[in-house]
Amino acid sequence: MSWSAKQYVAFEDERTRPARDLLAAIPAVEARSVIDIGCGPGNSTELLVERFADATVRGVDSSSDMIDAARKRLPSLQFDTVDIGTWSERGPFDVIFANAVLQWLPDHSALLPSLVGRLSEGGSLAIQMPDTLEQPSHRLMREVATSGPWASKLADAAGQRTEIASASDYFSMLRPHCARVDVWRTTYHHPLAEGASDVVEWFKGSGLRPFLEPLEAGERAEFLQRYLAAIEQAYPALEDGSVLLPFPRLFIVATR
Repeated sequence: MSWSAKQYVAFEDERTRPARDLLAAIPAVEARSVIDIGCGPGNSTELLVERFADATVRGVDSSSDMIDAARKRLPSLQFDTVDIGTWSERGPFDVIFANAVLQWLPDHSALLPSLVGRLSEGGSLAIQMPDTLEQPSHRLMREVATSGPWASKLADAAGQRTEIASASDYFSMLRPHCARVDVWRTTYHHPLAEGASDVVEWFKGSGLRPFLEPLEAGERAEFLQRYLAAIEQAYPALEDGSVLLPFPRLFIVATR
């Protein structure tokens, strides 16, 4: 399963809220050059255009499906399909916005200072990363992966996500390169009307991808059936049938 813009935007309001909160924490600056790395279907890029109306705003993403959706949403902007892991454009940029993307990339101790190095003086690197690997939703992905007949196929699936470091670790790796570093963690609680099935649909657009992509159609259906059964136990429905999904996220705004 490659990235699907349609699947991702099924919960667009919930996914965009952290981008709004991240954007609100960027210090006021007369930005001329703004780039959205891992722009997805352009929902976060749209916010950047509103905030930095006089800037040149661009978006890059590794998924051609996401880029196609972003171009349809914002046809006047430039969007490019690039491998974010090897993206080496030097800038300088007044704002580098990375909403829910860097958790897919390794070696943050080298990556984040490198991104800061592409900022103009006074520019900001704004990062938001889901901090969900120890949540039941993700623990159960790993358990289903290792307990089924697909275990050998999925041996490397869990390793595609980078484990999020502590707030103090990120502060320490960025502070020598920045005039100001702001780090915080927020847990959102998203009401999902269809209960456990909505939890599964949510993560089919993100965290489940590495587990589903290697499987054949029949295996994928069985994996999702087992995962749904486990999710129903971990996230019991409320009286109205809905589920309140806790979703922790780590935020960083590092200003050069």
